[in-house]
Amino acid sequence: MKKLVLSAIAIIFISTVSLAQKIGYVDTDYILSNIPEYKAAQTEMDKISVDWQKEIEAKYAEIDKLYKIYQAESVLLTDDMKKKRENEIINKEKEVKDLQKQRFGVDGELFNKRMELVKPIQDKVYSAVKQVAERSGLAFIFDKAGQVALLYSNSKYDKSEDVLNFLGYNKSKK
Repeated sequence: MKKLVLSAIAIIFISTVSLAQKIGYVDTDYILSNIPEYKAAQTEMDKISVDWQKEIEAKYAEIDKLYKIYQAESVLLTDDMKKKRENEIINKEKEVKDLQKQRFGVDGELFNKRMELVKPIQDKVYSAVKQVAERSGLAFIFDKAGQVALLYSNSKYDKSEDVLNFLGYNKSKK
């Protein structure tokens, strides 16, 4: 019986303490969209991505052209010549796929460029979020732009503007 009473008191105490914790949220998409350096980095990455994609598409078009020529001439070619042309087309396809992987793959050039341009800005924002949370006495801050879904949020707990102000971007919410 004594253990039951102590357990009940402990549960009530823990519940009271947890209710006293303050929670806030930010919208990192909103914050990042108000940072000119981030917009510039995104624009640069988009341009690089489009240029590389065009280059790859041009190489695939060249391969397609070679294949069509091969199909048209295949009746006139010897078996050795056919094999040589087929291998040439296969090798060009492999080169383009390797280039595509090199540019857009998991550890590709685009990923590395993103790390170079965007990650420092994101790190700066996350550091600011932490400092704003500490200054505001918040126990938790959720990112409503991420995969964590908020079904309800009171705007008085939105700390996005505070993070922008902390970073020196004093824009008002649109």
